[in-house]
Amino acid sequence: MGIPVFILAGLLVHCVFLVSIFDIYFSSPLVHGMSPQQTPLPPPAKRVVLFVADGLRADSLYELNSNNRPQAPYLRGILENNGSWGISHTRVPTESRPGHVALIAGFYEDVSAVAKGWKENPVEFDSVFNESKYTWSWGSPDILPMFAKGATGDHVYTFCYTAESEDFGAQDAAELDMWVFDHVKSFFNSSRSNQTLFSALNEEKVVLFLHLLGIDTNGHAHRPNSREYKENIKKVDEGVKEIVSMIDNFYGNDGKTAFILTSDHGMTDWGSHGAGHPSETLTPLIVWGAGVNYPQKVTSQLFEDNFLKEWKLENLKRLDVNQVKMSQKKETTLSFLFTPFKPLSDSEQINFLKKTRLYIQQQKYDEAVSLCKTLINLALEGLSYYHTYDRLFLGLSIAVGFVGWTTYVILVIIKTHTNLTKTVQINNKESTVLFYGFAFVGMIIAFFLLIQTCPWTYYVYCLLPVPVWYAVVRELRVIQDLATNLLSLHMGQSIGFFLVCTLGTEILVFSFFYRSTLTVGLLVFAAWPVITQLWVQAKTTALIWTLLCVLLAIFPLMPVVGREPNIPLVIATGLLTLLFSCFSLASLCKSKNKYRNNEDLKVHFYQMLSIALSTYVVSTTHDSLKNKQGLPVLNQIISWMTLVSSSVLPLLSPTFLFQRLFSILLSLMSTYLLLSTGYEALFPLVLSGLMFAWINMEQEALQHYGLSHKPKLAVFNFAYATDITQFRQLHLDDVRRSFFFVFFIVTAFFGTGNIASVNSFDPASVYCFLTVFSPFMMGGLLVLKVVIPFVLVSCAFEAVQGTTQLSSKSLFLIVLVISDIMALHFFFLVKDYGSWLDIGTSISHYVLVMSLTIFMMLMNGLAQLLTTKRLELPRRTKHHST
Repeated sequence: MGIPVFILAGLLVHCVFLVSIFDIYFSSPLVHGMSPQQTPLPPPAKRVVLFVADGLRADSLYELNSNNRPQAPYLRGILENNGSWGISHTRVPTESRPGHVALIAGFYEDVSAVAKGWKENPVEFDSVFNESKYTWSWGSPDILPMFAKGATGDHVYTFCYTAESEDFGAQDAAELDMWVFDHVKSFFNSSRSNQTLFSALNEEKVVLFLHLLGIDTNGHAHRPNSREYKENIKKVDEGVKEIVSMIDNFYGNDGKTAFILTSDHGMTDWGSHGAGHPSETLTPLIVWGAGVNYPQKVTSQLFEDNFLKEWKLENLKRLDVNQVKMSQKKETTLSFLFTPFKPLSDSEQINFLKKTRLYIQQQKYDEAVSLCKTLINLALEGLSYYHTYDRLFLGLSIAVGFVGWTTYVILVIIKTHTNLTKTVQINNKESTVLFYGFAFVGMIIAFFLLIQTCPWTYYVYCLLPVPVWYAVVRELRVIQDLATNLLSLHMGQSIGFFLVCTLGTEILVFSFFYRSTLTVGLLVFAAWPVITQLWVQAKTTALIWTLLCVLLAIFPLMPVVGREPNIPLVIATGLLTLLFSCFSLASLCKSKNKYRNNEDLKVHFYQMLSIALSTYVVSTTHDSLKNKQGLPVLNQIISWMTLVSSSVLPLLSPTFLFQRLFSILLSLMSTYLLLSTGYEALFPLVLSGLMFAWINMEQEALQHYGLSHKPKLAVFNFAYATDITQFRQLHLDDVRRSFFFVFFIVTAFFGTGNIASVNSFDPASVYCFLTVFSPFMMGGLLVLKVVIPFVLVSCAFEAVQGTTQLSSKSLFLIVLVISDIMALHFFFLVKDYGSWLDIGTSISHYVLVMSLTIFMMLMNGLAQLLTTKRLELPRRTKHHST
């Protein structure tokens, strides 16, 4: 198989593996086309007013302040004298879109939405708004249009402020809520002179929805314990009081209005949400008006928490609710060899209905209700059973394909990059038999799927292993030679090598779940020179390596980035980087290198200036935002210019190994500083130090095993490294090199936090670039922040490949095998239940590892570009007079 065909086949196989989880785990469980059901009883209310205070925690509303006074006096008075109260237990994902869908549409996050945009409707759904006569809504452009677009007809009206108003750096985000209250008042005032609108407002089944985003925005910007967050709650309390009074007056106090105040989700102490922490899932619920009971006095209540005592509400009955319970519905089931859900067979269903009717006739209503609840639970179990019916079958197909592909790549490595096998061509007769044999197997599988009327994607998943295993079996001679070589080795050595490889892979997998595993791995790396006796020939290099490994091992033990901002530490890192670059500049000036010229010194100086500017921007931006003066325009311009220049400046520096790598570090560091809020600013600096030490250590290892002469790194030039025509064959130690690379890549991803976690997102990271809420722009900048350490490791690996005389293809194939073995682990660990954090993390782990190979190819190309290419600026010619 040629290189282009191999690359295309690899991309195709990995794309199928990647897409498969969305078919196997994340197909939509919702069923469409069902008829709306109505109760024959008359409703107690003609209209509902729904206040959703986005991001409002239950404790922030209910608890008393230091003066023993309520945070929201009007709402406190309502729950004590006029209505019912409790806690709404939201379900994860604790995000605005799924939270509002749960409140208004009655179902929770459709798991198939994980691969779709979060602003728009990920799936079609019905809602209370759609079933109303008229709905008028005011608030955020991120939430309201979702329900208007999903409605049939033209009866859901939205009034939104501009997206630019959602500015985390604005003077006061409470103005968003004031906008809503003011526009509701003017709307009702205008209806008095508009007969059509007045008549519509007096119809039955009217919904008024007020989405109040200010609390959420202030929570993100200032944290929930801040003065701004608490002041916003007071303003909302006053606004609700005014709106309720106005609506009651408008309708002449007819007693036909029901009021609801709740929240879509809460917020952590560090200003984020998305996961299942109680501060995110516990939201307030206060209901009053038509059809709602007055407060009920009680002497004791049984709840596992101590909130009643903390909030001094022990004597008022607390009525907790679940925001929604999502039910799963049947998708596609196999018609052949089909096993139905036995607890709800036809006969069982008839028995249930007979018993229920009998209980009702005998007026045993409690027994009838209990039986109906049992039936509902069984129905939900049955729907889940049918929805996941094909999962095992499809999962096994993908697993067989995975194992086949990984085996084939291992055989390619052994055949083309080692001396372990002899090149023997398979004869034509054997080849023909094999081809027709596998073709027959493929036809049987296709026939089996055809009689079951399976979707076309099932054909792809089930037939993919056939050509993959055909390619493996074609290399039967290579397998025989490999087996012979392995049997000739000492059994203890073979088992030891296998155990070390297994342990290494498991450490990589564990590190995705427990960041502290990276610390253990780095401490083992620190001992590597001692274990292999490398320290004997290079004591200084080994000592530096050990110290930097220990220093980097501290980062995974630190709390996740974003929870505790530390701007002075970011500034100190900028100054430390400047100090290192000064030493480098002094060293460059003193060097007698004949290739050095003044242009190189100028580039180095520009990069130092960029670091200084980044440090200044970070300091002044956060001071400005702290004083509520917004993002200074000059700082924003400098930030974007730094971002653009950081990709160009390294290409102007010399291509000598250490000079080019240091230039790449300085350029990327200037951007990374602008995206940092705490200790993570130090991470690329320490990581780069370790990468420099790694390059030196690999030279010592090369000499230690006698694989090659030790080249002088000081004069190693990237521009000529790619011209090496005589690459050496792979050695067992090269597996260790590849493992080091994958481990460093994983460390780059998870060293400062779990990027797969929605809960780790902190908008403060992008405040130097923008403060107006823009999820895609902010997401892009955060991805860049994640990629920067990745680029540093990739460039170092490029240097290791060049200095150890290895082709990038051979090491890439080893990395491919390691990442595919990890991906197979994560394939079976993907979750479609639990919290958004659990679901999102399990998907992103799998996607990260599956994308690792594609990333490797992109990063390898980027690293080659950054290390080998040089832009020559036009120089002025000096004219000499004669």
